[in-house]
This record gives sequence, structure tokens and C-alpha cells, in this order.
Amino acid sequence: MKKIIIILTLFLTSMFVGNATSAELNKSAPDFTLKALSGDNVRLKELSGQVVLINFWASWCGPCRKEMPLLDELHAKYSDLGFTVLGVNVEQQNQKAKEFINELNVSFPILLDEQNTVSKLYDVEAMPTTVVIDRNSNLRYVHYGYQAGDEKLYKKMVKALIRE
Repeated sequence: MKKIIIILTLFLTSMFVGNATSAELNKSAPDFTLKALSGDNVRLKELSGQVVLINFWASWCGPCRKEMPLLDELHAKYSDLGFTVLGVNVEQQNQKAKEFINELNVSFPILLDEQNTVSKLYDVEAMPTTVVIDRNSNLRYVHYGYQAGDEKLYKKMVKALIRE
């Protein structure tokens, strides 16, 4: 049974991730409010004036596990310059998300999108999906999937938007 679960998880991850792709955009980012694991409500509009990286993830996603600590490093390095990372868990049951975050011990806010309303707003098609929003609340980049080295692209995007 355990082997079947592992094979199924690997298959689903490969279906959702595929090749990592990204696109540059410049349109208004949809506003939302979600409850964080901390119990607080987080509203995107209240972060206006900051560069925001939103990472949509799931606990069953292998690439998400690899990417999360790298996003935490990015958050720690640039948060004093008006940058924040928001992790958005897309699972209906959040117990596994809590375990995942406790294990990885990230410092940025983790939000719960149990009804997938925000995921739909942002056309999330793969796990993980990462979007970057500029200081004027415009959606500037969307990146689907994760491969080693993608964090360098995120860093480049964030640095450019912080300077704007």
C-alpha cells in the first residue's frame, strides 16, 4: 500500500509540475483575504507599497518542499526593503500543511485557501505556482513549477522590483 501511495504521489506531482515556465505581466493583482496559520486574516491590499511574492503550494508536492526553505531565505534577506513572501496552501484539509510548515520552520506567513478561491483568482495550474506583485499592486510575474535554480530568477525579479 505504501508503494502505491508513493507512486501515486510521484505521478500526481509530475502531472502538476511538468516543466517550469514563467511569464511577465503587468496587470492589477486580484485582492483577497485569507486566514493565516497564525489565526490572523491577511489581506493583499494591506500590503500595497511592498513587493509581494505569493507561493501556492501543497504538502504532497515534492518541488514545494525543496523550494520553501529557499523562499524563506529570500524573505529574510529582503523583508527590510519592503518585500514579503506569502505561502498559500491549497489543500482543503490543513493538518498536513501545519505539519509541513512545522517541519520546515519558515518565517513568512502561511495562508489557507481551503476553498481554492484565491487559487482560481490567480489561475493556479501547477504546484508550486509563484506570482510576484509590485509595489503598485500589479501582477508582474507568474512562474509555474519549480526546478533547482528557479530561486535565482525570483531573486532577480524581486531585486528589480524593489529598486522601482
